[in-house]
Amino acid sequence: MTVNPYDDLKIFADDLLIRRIDPKQHIINDENLGCLRISSKAFHPSSEHNGGLSVDVKSLIDAAGIDPKLFVTNPKQIGSVAFKTGAARAVELKVGLDPEPDNPYHGQVWGKFSKPQEKALMNAIEWFVEIPDVKITKK
Repeated sequence: MTVNPYDDLKIFADDLLIRRIDPKQHIINDENLGCLRISSKAFHPSSEHNGGLSVDVKSLIDAAGIDPKLFVTNPKQIGSVAFKTGAARAVELKVGLDPEPDNPYHGQVWGKFSKPQEKALMNAIEWFVEIPDVKITKK
């Protein structure tokens, strides 16, 4: 089931959205900078119908009494970054819940994801679960 994009005002501007990082898909070797870094691909929406950028809503995980750092980390997604909901909304992206059977805290960030919007999200991220030797580069 796909959720139509909407903006859930119960997810507040200061709420953290956690984006899981899959090293095989989201980390590149940047020869110009001489380091491994998170790729802008980490901020591309899904190609599925009404696909958005998959995130987990930290406040919901906290409210369930679960350690969010353990919840978002698994063998495939060994790290994660986070940004505030307000950063997405500031560039006209919508944030809403899109619960999954095994993840009731799952949400989506929806929009066109233009280059300026991607850049704004990349500039807003901080490590949530850091991957050693991988850098976050601001654009």
